[in-house]
Amino acid sequence: MLLNYQEPLYRPPSEANNLILQITIGCRFNQCSFCSMYKHKTYRLKSIEEIQHDIDQVKQSMPDVSRIFLADGDAFNLDTPQLLDILKRLQIAFPKLTRVSCYATPSNISSKTLDELISLKNNKLSLIYVGIETGFNTLLKKITKGATQNSIIKSLKLADAAKIKVSATIILGLGGKQYWQEHIKETVSLLNQAPVTYLSTLQLYLDEISKKEFITKFGEEFHYQSDADILLELAELIEQLNPTKRIIFRSNHASNALALAGNLPKDKDRLLAQINNVMTSHLSLRPKASRSL
Repeated sequence: MLLNYQEPLYRPPSEANNLILQITIGCRFNQCSFCSMYKHKTYRLKSIEEIQHDIDQVKQSMPDVSRIFLADGDAFNLDTPQLLDILKRLQIAFPKLTRVSCYATPSNISSKTLDELISLKNNKLSLIYVGIETGFNTLLKKITKGATQNSIIKSLKLADAAKIKVSATIILGLGGKQYWQEHIKETVSLLNQAPVTYLSTLQLYLDEISKKEFITKFGEEFHYQSDADILLELAELIEQLNPTKRIIFRSNHASNALALAGNLPKDKDRLLAQINNVMTSHLSLRPKASRSL
């Protein structure tokens, strides 16, 4: 089976064993200064003929597909009728389909009504991946996220009202030495107001493509956080989180210096003890050469 992918192709780590169906190319927004994933792509929606061809290809060789991730970076930007059309085609092709997921931005969540989101959920689109990055408005502006703390909270509450699960990510080290305290404080404030099902951390990683844009848009000298500083950020985040409902927490993405896993708030003490043990015992962290996006 050979699908018509336009590389590079990205997907969340948890989607590794699921079908990746590319329905859009690139990212419509594509302005986040820390992200270089789609800088070499021009955003477009693949034609319904292209999408159907890929569906037919997979159907022949993998008829029992149960989970599908819709790529690229901004598939949720599609109008609701377009998304519903694709979802219905997938349900016809794959009778065992239980879940469809995709990346989503706060703006394209909020562009849909609650009734539209419920309709998408009822047609198997039940999980969206949202890059929060930070809840600190100064940083959101510096990284050209195209969102504010309030707009992110609004969008996450809307998804929750539709019973669509949200897997959110934040970026440790994003504020550098200058803004790390505000970064964590305001991110916690956001998360304590807006329910998410999953929360993962990434650690700031700038490749050669994104570094210049990030530093330029930051607007002042950027001082990177050390691994020890990142552990402090992580500890502060976990310590201050008091979510309105259980959060499944992970810091096992390849960019992180320390991998953690647990449920919050239940496992808060255990996770903090793990961080403290690493900090006081100088245990080994993931080698920098092994970290990546």
